[in-house]
Amino acid sequence: MSETLMTRLGWGLSALFGLFMLGASVAPKFLTDMGRQTMAGLGWPDAPVPLIGALELACTLLFLIPRTGLLGATLMMAILGGAMVTQMRAGSPLLSHTLFSVWLGIVMWGGLWLRDASVRRVWPLRR
Repeated sequence: MSETLMTRLGWGLSALFGLFMLGASVAPKFLTDMGRQTMAGLGWPDAPVPLIGALELACTLLFLIPRTGLLGATLMMAILGGAMVTQMRAGSPLLSHTLFSVWLGIVMWGGLWLRDASVRRVWPLRR
């Protein structure tokens, strides 16, 4: 696969991840009461929803900026790990809810790997 095609696919996956995070996770925490209701349903009635939204926003933006993409991806994995543990604690379905953070992480890291040659040098795929 050519470098240009890998970069374009990487930015496409990264954009999908960023749009999902901003639209389905960050925005509801700031614009609706859905974030608070969801957290209460998961057993966290007093969760600091705006703070969680701000952290998600910061990590997403760091991920989308080329110079800070690796830092953003690493910090985002901490957030996704916490989301996964919360789903486990609540007894949510495994494939659709509990492992959703893993699916998001795969898309995020796949996008970063494809768009950033330095990440590919650290984690090469071998034939």
